[in-house]
Amino acid sequence: MKALIHAVLLTVALIGNVQAAIDAYEFRNDAERERYRTLVEELRCPKCQNQNIADSNAPIAMDLRREIYRMLQEGQSDDQIVDYLVDRYGDFVRYKPPVNAKTLLLWYGPVALLVIGFFVLAMILVRRRRSGAAAASHTLSEAERARLAQLLDKKDS
Repeated sequence: MKALIHAVLLTVALIGNVQAAIDAYEFRNDAERERYRTLVEELRCPKCQNQNIADSNAPIAMDLRREIYRMLQEGQSDDQIVDYLVDRYGDFVRYKPPVNAKTLLLWYGPVALLVIGFFVLAMILVRRRRSGAAAASHTLSEAERARLAQLLDKKDS
């Protein structure tokens, strides 16, 4: 019976924590609400690394959601908000960072690896064909086969 009471108390305590992660902001209109939603879904949480700010429950994501809301209320544009966050956290907070000298490897690295992979695969296939052709050219002639059979017969006797 004590175990059941403890389980119920633990469940109630956890439900309180889950509800604490929900943000409830008042917006002036639906367009502003949509701007907020777009921004928090397009920006990455600096701590979680593979979650956007909207989905993350990390304290920094909660702070960033609050900061984005504050900046929207001040009338700042989406570009100003994104630039502020990029200045503070780097291009990492964007899911689609701009193409520049710092992000060339990020944008073109996968394509370069794919091209290198195809080149290595082609080299392996060419070498296998050459070694197969070389092995085929080293087949024995009829005279060599007869001589080999004669040598093997002598050895067996």
